[in-house]
Amino acid sequence: MADSSWLLSRRFDEALAYAAHVHEGHCRKGTTVPYLAHLLGVCALVLEDGGSEEEAIAALLHDAVEDAGGEGRLRAIRRRFGERVAAIVAACSDTDESPKPPWRERKQRYLAHLVAERDPGTLRVAAADKLHNATAILRDYRRVGESLWERFSAPAAEQMWYYRALVDAFRAAGEGPLVGELERVVDELERLWRTLNSYTNE
Repeated sequence: MADSSWLLSRRFDEALAYAAHVHEGHCRKGTTVPYLAHLLGVCALVLEDGGSEEEAIAALLHDAVEDAGGEGRLRAIRRRFGERVAAIVAACSDTDESPKPPWRERKQRYLAHLVAERDPGTLRVAAADKLHNATAILRDYRRVGESLWERFSAPAAEQMWYYRALVDAFRAAGEGPLVGELERVVDELERLWRTLNSYTNE
């Protein structure tokens, strides 16, 4: 029989409903996939990696500050779900400003933060987020090819740079199964990008 001594509580249920409300009407870039699918995917990766309920809640809310309310949203998360959840969400957000700073500036600042991060829970949620994103990009790239990059505010070469830099930053911060899987996905994404571009340039 499975160990039932640790179960998700009503706080998790509340966080799931809150995330669905905050991201109501939001879709993944360039698709009709509800944004909640990404949040659930990240949450699943966190739990499967041994994350706590607070880390799972933070996974559900990790984009709420960046994409749906900034500093005011962070204060609301702190009131509802506590300081620990709010700290992870804040650390996983590359900005709370609106409009957002330039893309490269935001990413470089986030990478520097990751290298210095020492909290295992924060690193777990951040790695799960980037792994889920990279996996989705690889899957869609295989399906639609170069038109994929039209979804993003930075071109393909910049995206390749960022995901490789993320792997390096996570490696500098600490090892882990999620980081290893992220590296494998990024390796495959780079191989596919080089292959498709070699055909384009012939």
